[in-house]
Amino acid sequence: MFNLIMQSAPPAGGAFVQFVPLILIGVIFYFLLIRPQNQRMKAHRLMLSEIVRGDTIVTNGGLVGKVKKVNDDELTVDFGGQSIQVVRNMVADVRNKTMPANDTGKKKK
Repeated sequence: MFNLIMQSAPPAGGAFVQFVPLILIGVIFYFLLIRPQNQRMKAHRLMLSEIVRGDTIVTNGGLVGKVKKVNDDELTVDFGGQSIQVVRNMVADVRNKTMPANDTGKKKK
């Protein structure tokens, strides 16, 4: 029995041809799953880093509030008269981004 296994012909094309489907599956996974997820994570990190006082945010728990104070990794958020500290990473969305005020007193032309 062992002699019959040893006498079988090697696969046509060599070992590389056997790995082509696995490589193809890896490329498909990269473009359909991994790359879009990395882009979403990058956009979310950018959104979190741009939160300023006055922004209306939505937390992961679904609470909507207005940012009163911004620290490095914590936000003080007003939820209808109640000020609560929220970890910056727990913000799901920034609803309406406030524009910086023109404090110079000069009008743009």
